[in-house]
Amino acid sequence: MTISGVTTTAALDNSLNSMVAQARITREFDGVMTQLVDRVTLEAGTGLTWNEVTLGKLTATAVTETTDLQNAQQPVDTNFPITPAIVGILMVLTDRVQRRLAKSSFQKLGGLAQNAIERKKDLDLLTILDGFSTMTGTGAGTTLTTNAIASSRYRISSNATEQGRPPYRAVLHGYQIKDLRDDLVSAVGTYPISDGPTATVFKGAWKLPIADVEVFEDGNITIDSSDDAKGGVFAKEAIVLVQGKTPWQYNERKPNIGGGANAVYHYDEYAAGERLAGGSTSAWGFEIYSDATAPA
Repeated sequence: MTISGVTTTAALDNSLNSMVAQARITREFDGVMTQLVDRVTLEAGTGLTWNEVTLGKLTATAVTETTDLQNAQQPVDTNFPITPAIVGILMVLTDRVQRRLAKSSFQKLGGLAQNAIERKKDLDLLTILDGFSTMTGTGAGTTLTTNAIASSRYRISSNATEQGRPPYRAVLHGYQIKDLRDDLVSAVGTYPISDGPTATVFKGAWKLPIADVEVFEDGNITIDSSDDAKGGVFAKEAIVLVQGKTPWQYNERKPNIGGGANAVYHYDEYAAGERLAGGSTSAWGFEIYSDATAPA
């Protein structure tokens, strides 16, 4: 019986040459989203679900010496649950691969597996940006401007239901950020500017906050068939990443495969969700949907 998915010498024949001096892993974006959201841990012995209860606002009443205070205020609680799930990746390496593969390539294989898990985690978090219920100043085919970022920020910080507190983050595809750069430096013309934010961006990459919103590039954001992309602006507390068990690994001997092999299982346990203002439907995050045509 032929077993699919087994790593054989044929699958890695480019690494069998004894003259391989070094190897490298394909570069990826290093889990941009995981570094920008609210991270919590589901402690052992506390069940399957992480729960956060939000207590609603109460209303105070002016009281005079003749007031008979009768309007008792009743607190209302709203639960916000997130249940982490397990993700995994399996690699099966035959003994022959381990004997014949260049050491520089073999040493990188474990990193490949962890990168795959981190990429999935980043993509799962990016789907929350796509799921934000409101867009600000953007849409398919729209050229992104700094105004859309600023509008989102102030709708978060002045949310009437509950203020979204800083830090505020914008996560965008690099092609969207290029439009932000063009928006800022479009008036530069041919004359030199020696100082100020425009000069900084004109000389280098975009590293400035917009209305106190930090801007981050994430190349894992998908560009659709119409050359549009979906990023987002959010308060850090708008997205919660719940970590269950920290990443773990198992090794299993497989003497029946290819003259002997080792199966390596990599696992992680996590889930993410959107925290809403006051536990209601009011958002602390806004979708940024705009043109992402490759810069000419």
